[in-house]
Amino acid sequence: MNTGTAVRNINVSQSIAESLRLEMERDSRVLVLGEDVGLQGGVFGSTRGLQKAFGRDRVRDTPISEMAFTGMAVGLAMEGYRPVVEIMFVDFVGVCLEQVYNAAAKIRYMTGGRVAMPMVIKTAGGCIGSAAQHSQCLWGTFAHLPGLKVVAPSSPYDSKGLMAAAVESDDPVVFIEHKGLLLQKAGSFAHGAEVPRERYTVPLGQAAVVRPGTDLTLVTLSATVGESLAAAGELAAEGVDVEVVDLRSVVPLDLDTVAASVARTGRLLVVDEDYLGFGLSGEVVTGVIERLGPQALRQVARHGTPDVPVPAAITLEQAVVPRRASIGQAVRAMGAAS
Repeated sequence: MNTGTAVRNINVSQSIAESLRLEMERDSRVLVLGEDVGLQGGVFGSTRGLQKAFGRDRVRDTPISEMAFTGMAVGLAMEGYRPVVEIMFVDFVGVCLEQVYNAAAKIRYMTGGRVAMPMVIKTAGGCIGSAAQHSQCLWGTFAHLPGLKVVAPSSPYDSKGLMAAAVESDDPVVFIEHKGLLLQKAGSFAHGAEVPRERYTVPLGQAAVVRPGTDLTLVTLSATVGESLAAAGELAAEGVDVEVVDLRSVVPLDLDTVAASVARTGRLLVVDEDYLGFGLSGEVVTGVIERLGPQALRQVARHGTPDVPVPAAITLEQAVVPRRASIGQAVRAMGAAS
């Protein structure tokens, strides 16, 4: 997305920290909780400077006790605060899942909508060669639980705007940053590199066509957006014109934008770094068929991480996780230029 704003060569973590700072300036009810979010500024620096600016009462370092401080955030949200709780890696959310899926996700329903749950669970996922217990995406897991919104941005622009929208939401939002993008400078992104200094929001549940094309619709999110754009550039030289759709959010899922694209191209490929089985790719394919009918798709395919723990060896990780080369191969296998 070109906003006409000059590129500031900040990284994704800095864009998120800037968004949180603006939200905390705008609304005194916004708080940040988590391990090392204060003095250290978070494991990737996405809360850096906030404790110095707003003090320890609003940016609180916690013990290593995810169940306790996530439960604290649930209570704060019920009392009208807007807590942002950082779980360092999404792999660790399992230790506080009771608070996530039995408390945060359900309280609005169980109170007939009388109690809001304006809470953000901010965490980092994705594969960077860190083996099975530190390399998961898990957005499909959280999307399966009713009551949660789930966001996975792919660019500095979207990271700042989606975080503002998440903090503003009265529903709990699981905000999954990608570890491989957080320290990447804006100038290296092929899309969403311009980050305005002022506050703005990117609506939750609104996908973006980040590359128009005519031969095939490639639907993806998070880090594989950049990988897909790189693959699409290589495929263009071979005469294959790929349209790339960045979902931005898993819940709400913008199937209308996807279906409109598939209605034009007739081919659908879903690329997902999350596990393939029972996941996002199946949801997207089914949703498009329900909207357009099976006759609208000349071809459909999925390319995701197989249902195995991510290997520790980087060469094996590269063999199972979708990246530029394998995405290009998946498109070629569909014969999209024919």
